[in-house]
Amino acid sequence: MTAILLIIGLMLGATVLVGYVLVLVGMRQEDRRMRLADVPPSRAAGLARRVTGCHIIVERARPQATER
Repeated sequence: MTAILLIIGLMLGATVLVGYVLVLVGMRQEDRRMRLADVPPSRAAGLARRVTGCHIIVERARPQATER
């Protein structure tokens, strides 16, 4: 029973560590550019934007309804 808990703990720790590294890599990619584009340069940068709450919302033109 103790071995199972240890394995689960190690798997969760590894998952958190991988996620943390991905966010750090994404943040580094954004720092080089010093500006945010509409589309992130990579998936890691997109993940970093979502985790840090720094995403861009672009208003798109909506077709106007015609009145009859």
